[in-house]
This record gives sequence, C-alpha cells and structure tokens, in this order.
Amino acid sequence: MDRESSDEEDDRQNLIDQNERITKSPRRSAFHIDEFKDRIGNGCRFSLSSFSFNKRYLYAIFLPLFIVIVYFTTDIKNLFQTSVSNIKFDSSINLMRESELRALYLLRQQQLGLFKLWNNTFVPELNSTVVNPVNSTSNNSNLSPNLHDLLSSPFSSSALFQDFKSAVFNQISLNKQIQQVLLSSHQSGNSLDLADNVTDPGLGGYGALDRCRKVDQKLSERRTIEWKPRSNKYLFAICLSGQMSNHLICLEKHMFFAALLNRILVIPSSKFDYQYNRVLDSDHINKCLGRKVKLKSLGISMNKLEPAWVEDTNKPKKRTVQDVMAKFSSDDDVIAIGDVFYADVEQEWVMQPGGPLAHKCKTLIEPSRLIMLTAQRFVQTFLGERFIALHFRRHGFLKFCNAKKPSCFFPIPQAADCISRVVERANTPVIYLSTDAAESETTLLQSLVVLNGKTVPLVKRPARNSAEKWDALLYRHGLEGDSQVEAMLDKTICAMSTVFIGSPGSTFTDDILRLRKDWGSASLCDESICQGEQPNFIADDE
Repeated sequence: MDRESSDEEDDRQNLIDQNERITKSPRRSAFHIDEFKDRIGNGCRFSLSSFSFNKRYLYAIFLPLFIVIVYFTTDIKNLFQTSVSNIKFDSSINLMRESELRALYLLRQQQLGLFKLWNNTFVPELNSTVVNPVNSTSNNSNLSPNLHDLLSSPFSSSALFQDFKSAVFNQISLNKQIQQVLLSSHQSGNSLDLADNVTDPGLGGYGALDRCRKVDQKLSERRTIEWKPRSNKYLFAICLSGQMSNHLICLEKHMFFAALLNRILVIPSSKFDYQYNRVLDSDHINKCLGRKVKLKSLGISMNKLEPAWVEDTNKPKKRTVQDVMAKFSSDDDVIAIGDVFYADVEQEWVMQPGGPLAHKCKTLIEPSRLIMLTAQRFVQTFLGERFIALHFRRHGFLKFCNAKKPSCFFPIPQAADCISRVVERANTPVIYLSTDAAESETTLLQSLVVLNGKTVPLVKRPARNSAEKWDALLYRHGLEGDSQVEAMLDKTICAMSTVFIGSPGSTFTDDILRLRKDWGSASLCDESICQGEQPNFIADDE
C-alpha cells in the first residue's frame, strides 16, 4: 500500500513537474521552425538508415548499366591509341629539336673553321705579296702551308684569287643564314653567340668593304685619240633611235667619229632632238678637251639623206677605223653619217672607261652641274655615304625580255631574294630605287627585301615639297618636272652609289655603268639583277 502510494506520488510528481515545464515555456505558434526541424530530423534518420541498407542493391543495378553506356559511347581503342601516338609525337618533336641543336653546333664549328681559314689566308699584308708572288723576295717560310701553296702558284696573281676569296666569303655568309633559320624555332637560341657576321674583325679587316671595293679601271692605260677639229669642217649629229639613253650613246659614238674625221660636232636643234643643254654640260666637254669641238646648233640645210652603209641593226657588221676613214673622209664643209647607235666600230676602244678620246677629266659626257649638285643633296638628305642603287625596269620590259633567251624579266619574289643577297654582301642600310614599276610591284618588292629579319628600306625620289630643299636648284632654274632632267638625276644618284644593280638589256642601266666606270665608282659587287640566274617562271609567247 505504501509502495503503491509512493509510486502514485512519484507519478504525480512527475506529471506536476512536466506540466510545470510546459506552462513555463513561452507560447508557441501553430508552425514552429525548431519543432519542425526536430520532426524532420527524426524522420531523416529513419529514412537514411533504410537507404544505407538498400544502396548495395542500387550499385548492383546501376553499375553494369553505366559500364554498358560507356562501352557503346566511347572508342576505348582509339582513346588509348591517341594517348600513345601523342607520346610518340612528343618524342619526335624532342628528337627534331635535338637534331636542330646538333646541326647548329656543327654549323658553329664550321663557321669557326671558315674564319680560321680566312684569317690564315687573307692577312692585311697579302696585298703587297700577291701582286707578284713568284718574284717576291719576302720570306714565306712562316706562312701556313695553305697560304704558302697559294702564294707559290699563278692562281694568286689572277682573278681566280678574288673568286676564291669570294667563295670563302659566301660560305661564311651561307653558314650564318642556316644558323639563323635553325634558331628561329628555338626560344633558347639567343643564348648562342651569333654576333659574327661579314663585317666582324674575325674577317681580318676584310668583309663587305673589301668584297665590294672599287674597281681599278686603269685609266692611265687607256687607248686614246686626240680630237683636233678643223675650224671650218663640221659633222652633223643625227640620233633617232630610242629615248635619251640611246641618244647619249649615239652622241658618244659621234664624238669618236668627229675625232677620227677632224671635225667639229654639231648638236641638232631641240626641235628635232632632245634639249641636251638641260641635262648635259656642253662647256664641260670643251673645257676637258682644251678646245672648242662641240657646238649647240646651226641653221644647216641638207640634201636628201641616203644611207652610207646598208646595215642590219640586229646584226651590225664590225667596222674599223680604216673603214670609217675610207667611207667618210671628205672635203665637204658639213657631213652627216646618220644614226650610229647600232654601229659596231672599235667597240672595245669606244666603250673603255673614260672613253676613246684624250682629255683631262674623268668623263666627257656627264650630267649638268645643276643635276650633279641636286643629286649630291639628295644623297646627303636621304641616303648617306653607303647605299645600293637599283634600276628596276618593268614598264614594257616583259615582252622585251621574253623575246631574249634567256629572259631577263624576273618575278618579284625571285628578284627580292637576289637583291637581299647583294645587300648582305654590300652591308648597306638602304636601297635607292629607280624604277618605272607600278606601285603594286614596288610595294610587294619592299615587303620581300629582308635581311636578318628586318626590311631594307627602298627609297624613291619623293614628290616636290617646299619644306625640302634638296631640289631647290632645279626649281629655281625652271628644270623641275622635266622628264629628261629627272631621268638624268636618277642616273646620277645611281652612279654615286656604293653598289649598283641594273636591268640587263636596258640602255638606262648601260649609261649608269658608263658613268660609274668613268667616275671610278664601279664596284666588284655591281651586277645585273639576278645575274647568272633564269626567271623561275616564264610566260608563253603570244
């Protein structure tokens, strides 16, 4: 009974305590967040325990399904093959790079060997020894075997010696180009010392300056004739073939004929020929010869013109001084022998440096003083001491060249490659461009003339600008805009260049070469564009 009373009391106490806890808590809303969390939490614990019990069955169902899907949607074979091929490809790249680096090493060793050969062969004192190596009294016992053998043979006293020097020089240049090509694909290439080039001291003081040195024209050994005209005997110059350059060649030959016949040369009126006084210095000719041998124009009437010789201009016959004297010796006061542009009379004598006439100047036929000064001012303004001049004839030249075998008309990319090689040999920073080409051609040419990754500037004469004073003399004397004056100005600038590249078959180029020979500015590197090559593409005939 007591026990029961005690239990009841305990139960009652518990109920009272529980009721008290409920009444002490604050009043709750119909939807209490905490209570909902507790319920949800209890429910989740129950569900997760059930899921953990059944997940092995899910694995058993979904894993095979996943494998089947992967098998049918993925090419496992190609996947592994691609991975293997990538590994092989990466290995091939590494092998190629190793081979390139090995090639660079070998080229470097070859370069050092070529420099050694150059320095052992082309010492500065060689010039005095090579002139006459057989009779030389100098002691050659201390020279290297290769040099001793070279000096002991006729090889050294001929042009072959210069060819040998050129060959060694070209190999050094080619070696450097190959190294640069191989290095272009290597980021680490800059770590190699490739500073050696054709102007380095490693070439023993030679290089571009020696390679492209001036040609000794041996003017003192010229074969000449005195021009002593009779005061009342005249030769009337007639030049009709081609443009100004052709007429100048014709005029030069007329001077030779006038000297042979002891006559004063009469220049025709500008009504019938060019205004020579605008481009040539007539007084210069008389001054150089020490007497008056050339007149500007006279009012002369002539009988009907008849050919003195029947000639095929494509295949003119070779004539001698005796032929000229026998045909044209006359007591007539005035004679004319016609256009002699194509005349083949004593060519070696007439075309020698300085010309065939005895005189005290470098050349008789040269640009006027105004053109000379303007050319000098242009060079000082735009070009400087060292530059290449390029006569790049294009207008009307395609058909002309393709009629020749081989053709002399080169595609722009091939021409650019040839020009770049000359630039490297000459080691000049800029090119003067004398051309009649369209802008489309010159723009492409400019983009392709590259040396050591840098574009070499092509400079043309700009249009007149009052802010520029280099052409002020022509402007003040009313010569600006004259096409023949501008052509002679181009020739003069080209003739002043360090190295000249001409267009084969062009009399414009021929006249520049004449001036360079007479002035002593001709270089060993002067050449026709792509000399020794043929165009890599030639169009069919019409």
